[in-house]
This record gives sequence, C-alpha cells and structure tokens, in this order.
Amino acid sequence: MKRNLLTFFITILTLSVWAQQPNKLALRYHEPATTWEETLPLGNGRIGMMPDGGIDSEHIVLNDISMWSGSVDPTAVNQDAHTYLQDIQQLLLAGKNIEAQKLMYANFRSGGLGSAFGQGKDAPYGSFQMLGNMSIRYIYPSSEKTTNYERALSLNDAVATTKFTKGGISYQREYFASHANDILGTRMTADKKKSISLDLSLNRPERAKVWVKDNTLFMTGQLNDGNNGTKGVQYITKLQVLQKGGTLIAGDSSLAVKSADEVIVLISTSTDMLDKDYKGTVANLLTKAAKHSFDKLKQQHIAAYQEKFNRVELHLGLQDNTASTPSRLVRFQSSDDPAFAALYFQFGRYLMISGTNEKSLPLNLQGLWANQVQTPWNGDYHLNINLQMNYWPAEVCNLSELHKPLIDFTRSLVPSGQTSAREFYGAQGWIAHMMTNPWKFTAPGEHASWGATNTGGAWLCSHLWEHYSFTQDKDYLRTIYPVLTGAADFFLSSMIAEPKQGWLVTAPSSSPENGFYLPGSKEPVYVCMGPTMDVQITRELFTNILAAAEILGITDQYTAKIKTVLPKLPPMQISPKGYLQEWLEDYQEVEPHHRHVSHLYGLYPSNQISPSSTPALAAAARETLNRRGDEGTGWSRAWKINFWARLHDGNRAYKLLKSLLEPTAGNEIKMNSGGGTYPNLFCAHPPFQIDGNFGGTAGIAEMLIQSQNGYIEVLPSLPDVWANGNFKGFRVRGGAEVSVAWVNKKITTLTLKASLKNSFKLKVPEYISTIKQGEKTLSIDNGFVEIQLNKGEHAKLEMI
Repeated sequence: MKRNLLTFFITILTLSVWAQQPNKLALRYHEPATTWEETLPLGNGRIGMMPDGGIDSEHIVLNDISMWSGSVDPTAVNQDAHTYLQDIQQLLLAGKNIEAQKLMYANFRSGGLGSAFGQGKDAPYGSFQMLGNMSIRYIYPSSEKTTNYERALSLNDAVATTKFTKGGISYQREYFASHANDILGTRMTADKKKSISLDLSLNRPERAKVWVKDNTLFMTGQLNDGNNGTKGVQYITKLQVLQKGGTLIAGDSSLAVKSADEVIVLISTSTDMLDKDYKGTVANLLTKAAKHSFDKLKQQHIAAYQEKFNRVELHLGLQDNTASTPSRLVRFQSSDDPAFAALYFQFGRYLMISGTNEKSLPLNLQGLWANQVQTPWNGDYHLNINLQMNYWPAEVCNLSELHKPLIDFTRSLVPSGQTSAREFYGAQGWIAHMMTNPWKFTAPGEHASWGATNTGGAWLCSHLWEHYSFTQDKDYLRTIYPVLTGAADFFLSSMIAEPKQGWLVTAPSSSPENGFYLPGSKEPVYVCMGPTMDVQITRELFTNILAAAEILGITDQYTAKIKTVLPKLPPMQISPKGYLQEWLEDYQEVEPHHRHVSHLYGLYPSNQISPSSTPALAAAARETLNRRGDEGTGWSRAWKINFWARLHDGNRAYKLLKSLLEPTAGNEIKMNSGGGTYPNLFCAHPPFQIDGNFGGTAGIAEMLIQSQNGYIEVLPSLPDVWANGNFKGFRVRGGAEVSVAWVNKKITTLTLKASLKNSFKLKVPEYISTIKQGEKTLSIDNGFVEIQLNKGEHAKLEMI
C-alpha cells in the first residue's frame, strides 16, 4: 500500500513538473536538408515556403495555394452519357457487371481531359503547382569548417531557424510566413559586423519572367489554361531586400548584398484566382511590411498564429529538446516516446493552421506545399477520403473556423454538380464524384475503376453537418440545409431497386478503388450497385437532414419522403466469414489488403457502428480490419488508427500510430508499400500526401476523447504507454471544450467549458465512484452524469 501511494505521489509530482515547464515543441535537425522531404514547411494558409538550411547555397521552395493550371472545362460533362445509363443499369440488374463496366469505360465518363492521375498540368483539368524557388548563394569571410549546425521549426511560434558557426562567426537565419502581414520573411544575421554577403534570385521551371526594377526582384507569369490560351491563372511575386550596412547590388535578374551586418528578405506574392487586384495587393502588402522592423513583423506573426495554436495542449511526457527529429522518428519504432506522439499531434495542428485559412482554398493533397509543377495526382481534391481526411481534426482540435474553406468549397460545387446530375443521370439535385479541383469538376473520372464513385459530394455534406454538431449554430445550419437536401435529391431521384430484396441502391457506382471477382471469373470488376459505403453515406445524409429539419422546425413532404425511403436502403451485411461485406454480394476482393477500407465508413468517420450500440457490427468491423491488415499507404494507416480508437482498442490504435510513423524515404509513387513518415514528419503515401498527417492527428484525438454517440467519453482508447498525461482545449459535439488530467490511466480532473448554453452528458468510467464539483457531489445515473452549463461557464470535476 505504501509503495502504491509513493508511486501515485511521484506520478502527481511528475505531472506537476510537466505543467510548470514550458512545452517547447520543435522539429530539430543537425544538418541541412538533402531532399525536399527534409525541408521545413512554413505557411499562413495562403502562401508558404520550405527552406533547406543549406550552408553555402540555400534552396527555398515558394508556394501559393492558388497556383493552379487549367480552367473551367465545358467539355467535362459528357452530354451523351445519360443515353447509356439505362443500358448500364439493366446489365447490373442482370448480374453482368463486366459488360456494364466496359460500357462505362467507353461512354460514361468525363468528356474533358486531364483528370487522370498526374496528367493535368497542361490539360483543362489542371494541376496544383509550386510557385517557384528562391535561390541564395552565400559568400563567407572564411572557408573554415562549419560547426554547431542546427536548424529547427518551432511549432510554438511557427518560426524556422538555421544556426551554425563558421570561421569563428555565429550565423543565424530566421524564416516565417506571416499570419499577420501576409508576407514571407527571412532574416540573416551574424555576431560579427560585415559578415553577410550573398547572391539571390527567383526562378521556376516554366512560365516565368524574372527581372529587377528599383532594387526589387519580380517574377511574373501565367499558367496554362489547358488550351494554351490566355485564361490561365496569372501570378506576381515581388522580393525586396533590406540590409543594415554593406551594399545592395542589383543585376538584371538577381540581387546581391556585400558585407552587410544584417539582411532581411521580404516576399509578397499572389495570383488572380481569388484576387482580381492581385498586383495591387502584392504591392500594398510589401510596402506595409517594409515599414516595420523584422522583430515587429515576427512579433505580430507569432501573436496571430498563437491565437489558434495555443488553444490546445497535449502533455504525454517531457519533450527531448536535443535529439534530432529523424533520430526520434527512428527510435519511436523500438522504444516508446509518448512525448513524440504529442509532438506529432501538434505538428498536425500546425500544418492545418499553416496550410489554410478562413479566406483561402481548402487544403489539397499537398496542403499548400509542392516542389513540382506537375504534382502527384495533380495535387487536387480526392473525394473518396483524402480531402475529407484533411479536415478530420478541424473541430475536435479546436480549429473550427478552418473548416470554412471546405464548407464554402462544398457550396461552390453545387451548380456544377447539378449539371453533372442532370447530364449523366437525368437526376435532380447535385453530385460530385471521386475528384474535383478549383474549377469545380464534378463529372465521373476517366477510369471507372476509381472515377465511378458517386458519393463524393454527399461525403462532403457530412462535414457541413459536423461543423454544426460541434458549434450548434442554428443560423449556419439554416444556410447549409439546401445543400444537404440538394445532395439528397440526387439519390432520391436516381436510386433503383435491386432485384433480390428490392432495396434502393446507387447504380452505377464503385467501392473506392477496390475491385472484386464475379463467381467463376478472374477479371477484376469495379462497377457495381449499392456498395456498402454508398449505403452508409446515403443513410447518414438522410439522417442528418431529418435531424436538421427537427432543429429548424421543418416538417413537410420532403422529410416525409426521406422517412419513407430510409427503411428501403440495404442494411449492413455480415459475411458468413464474420467480416462486414463491402458489396451487396459477398464477392471475393481483388485486393484483400487494399488501402481503402471504405465499407467501414460507418465506423469512422460516421457513427453507425459502435461497440456499445451495434456490438455485432463492431465485431464484424474488427474482423474486417484484421483481414485488411495493418499495412498500407500512409493515409490508410492513419484511417486505421481512427477505426481502432472507435473500437476502444487503444493498444491496437497505438500500433497503427507506430506504423504511420515508420521512417521512410523516396518519392516514387507506390500504391501498396512504402507508407510511413518522412524526416520532416510529412506523411508518405508515398510520395508525400498530407492527408495522413491530419488523419494521424485526428486518430490521437479520437484515442483521448469521443462524443459521436450523444455523450462525452474521455480516454476511450488510451494505450498502456500513455498511462499519465493531460490535455487542454479539445472540443466535443454539443459545443464545449474539455480539459483532462489522468494518472495510471485513471482520470483525476476534468474541466468542461461551454461555448453556449447546453446540457452535457458525460460517460463515467467504472473505476469512478464519486464526482465532485467544488463541494457538490454529482449524481451518477446508470454510468452517466448530466451537467448543465451556461455560455462561457466552467465545470471543474474531481474524479474519485
């Protein structure tokens, strides 16, 4: 007993030390980057850069989230497609999926060009592209060996640094993408005067003109509109050098500084995609920034960034502030480093804050960072999980306003989606298929194996609902209600009755990117009727509309129709082998270990499968995951973290987190191997794809708190290795923030802060016998406690 008490008090003391020490969160490196996947991402949600920290020469990749080639393509809609729909459906009803698939490949696809993976740069579909490069050559007073090298990215203030000593002189560089002044800033200093000399230029692989005017470096150009016309995105970049001491020398297309004490480089850049006065904006931003000192610019940037970042804390142990990030990444595979998991969690939040903002485009497959003009898979928006995964952490990780770009983008797809619904299916409402871009592409993709999925828009609608679920904003709900019903209109007007049970199903469709074999055939088939994911998404959409209608006081023929159709959707089916079926029939998969686990959408991100409310389906989901295995692409591993967290298996979720954080290298495209994490903690599909970072962050949050079943459950999937810790500021559905501390896997304190007046239901762990709120003891009813709070009110609970 004495030993247990001693252990308890030592643990409490440790947690107290964690709380008192500053939680320095940083990525650290002891050498310059040799690949792009070692460079450090900086961004303000619109523009960004990635410095490599080179000593003699430095390569800094510049980015703008609106650098997109392509343009609106009126030929994307195949106006003849609908004439083949009935034939395709009749073939599916007759069990002739192969024939239906051939007909789709030939006739039921986009009429445009370039939506196929990696072919969009010079096609109307387009591609997300890098902005360009800032190249710097440094000239030093001494050629002596470099020592004490360190570069770092501070997550606490979103500032990167490079430091080293050369010839007895200490050099430092600081870089940030300003969240306050919307410019990119870099400062070079030394502890000895007249030690900074450099040559600096801008460049990009194509479509760029670079020149110098009035000691300012310009880069301008226009991207291909896909037709080699004049409608492509135009951009302008202006770079200004401010030096203390020394001499600034202007060349025709470069700038040089000789023997300065300090050099500041300010970059302002924009395109005409979101700002028709982009040239004036760039000039004004640069002029305003140049009036402030670098320290003032940095101070304003940090304050603006920290307003979001500091809302959430996660402590699982003391951070190692000496070891390099790559070494910690390697060490994480063989030994547990809970603090590294917390660092990775906060890096995901950092990427969201840096990768998008309220007025920007949504995060694409690369966030806003790219080092190519033809990014992998066009760097676009994949709607069969990847874009949605980017936003899984938004609400729970207290970045709700950063959901806005995705919500606004979803609204913007409706007109194009209405055209696609009408021209391809003769249907009402709106639809989006597997992929889209800033030009609002909503047609089926060019290959039915991945392009036939027709629930992309409906999946986006789940994010519209989630934002309401966390914020409880009825005015907002009223504005999105027509978007939800428009998506439902498509299914209500296009589903057909399958022949065996009369269930209403989507047709044609596919289970994202996975195929099956018909009995007696070895030809892979992708086109089908009513795959399980379609059914789950449709059911969720209908259910959310009915909930929204009740909240808004709407009772009409439309809601009555949905209530009539809901029972006619297929149920989730469990195979005689124990797993959840992916299709209406229990087909043999082409790839049993496929990266997509689409038929478990109902487990996560939806809440149609639960160990508490649907134990049989939960058991089938568990068997499905065991059959699929723990390997896969980076984002696939991230999704599986969330699956196992929902199944309340914290240790298995943690195993998947380790798998996600498996060190990897190389940027060649691999569909079934090589997943993991690069040295700069970017997720590897491979190549780099940012969704896995956000899926991993969401998975860690899901291990620590859940609220999808109408109540708050704290530490639902806590792994054994996180026995002690605390977090602050996680958000839950219903409109509240939750902060928790735990010791030996048992909650000690919990604080609930309401963002609006509401009643909150909290699940009480079995080991808790008493809950005290101050001097008041709360009543525990059947394992739950109800807490009524007014807006802004706190409830601090002591768990005994």
